[in-house]
Amino acid sequence: MWVFLLLKYAIEEFVADREYRNLSVYTIKMYKTGLMLFKDWCVGKSIINIEDVTTSVLKEYLQYCKKELKNKPTSLNGKTRVFKVFFNFLVDEEIIDEKRNPAKKLKSVKEEVRIEVLSDEQIKQILNHLRRFNYRGNSFAAYRNRQLFVFLLSTGCRRGEIPHLKWSDIDFENQVISLYGKKRQVSSIPFTLKLKKELAEYRIFLREFIGEDPVYVFPTGDNKQITEEAITYFFKTLKKAMSFTGVRLSAHTLRHTFASRALKGGMDVFSLSKLLRHENIQMTQKYVNLWGTALKEQNDKYNPLNSIDV
Repeated sequence: MWVFLLLKYAIEEFVADREYRNLSVYTIKMYKTGLMLFKDWCVGKSIINIEDVTTSVLKEYLQYCKKELKNKPTSLNGKTRVFKVFFNFLVDEEIIDEKRNPAKKLKSVKEEVRIEVLSDEQIKQILNHLRRFNYRGNSFAAYRNRQLFVFLLSTGCRRGEIPHLKWSDIDFENQVISLYGKKRQVSSIPFTLKLKKELAEYRIFLREFIGEDPVYVFPTGDNKQITEEAITYFFKTLKKAMSFTGVRLSAHTLRHTFASRALKGGMDVFSLSKLLRHENIQMTQKYVNLWGTALKEQNDKYNPLNSIDV
């Protein structure tokens, strides 16, 4: 049996529960933003009570997102997952009955598997652009952003891992970085000697500019923690400056580029999965499925038939 409860209050209870569970700030914001947009749309349809939200209402909203907001399949599936988590919470709290769960029968839409990566030429153009900005006098932001770009390209880190990264998390002697990733889990990844040299020089620059030892690896100009929004804004401005076609500029594109280059260079899928900190090997396998043809050279080199007379 349904309990009379305004949709906005149900959302508030859900968000409070996620905060209590100590989910990441990014995850909580994603839930809250998505559900509040849905609530506002419902108000426009004179739907304010949770019992009036049916499967048909959810499907109509997703259709609106597809046609009016031009949401792609990936975004639509993300919203579907949010609905399922939200209404499962209401079931667990006995606010709604499981049989009346409107998200239970929602199906994901088929996604076009296309992963964009940067070419060598595009990477060189970006680095040259950021270097020129440095020479023009905006030294702190330009140099920090250039090092951020290099760091993401070299490690395949997620955008959400960058704001929390401190210098104390970087072990220069053993060339290992400790990262606070999804679900607040700490994991370690190695980094190359080339990146070590870049980071060492960059750290000296930060000390001189800030006037004290920086806490965060990629801080603001006043030695504060950078936000994910600031990183997103950096890539948006970079996109306008570069005017690339066929590829978007984002931290995740650099993550894809890292994975692509690793596989093309001969890295095995298990090692790549560890470096990307995927929860399961199936998540990494999608890269192999997409760039399997790029592994032809490695297959030609190591194929067992090379040493067998058939």
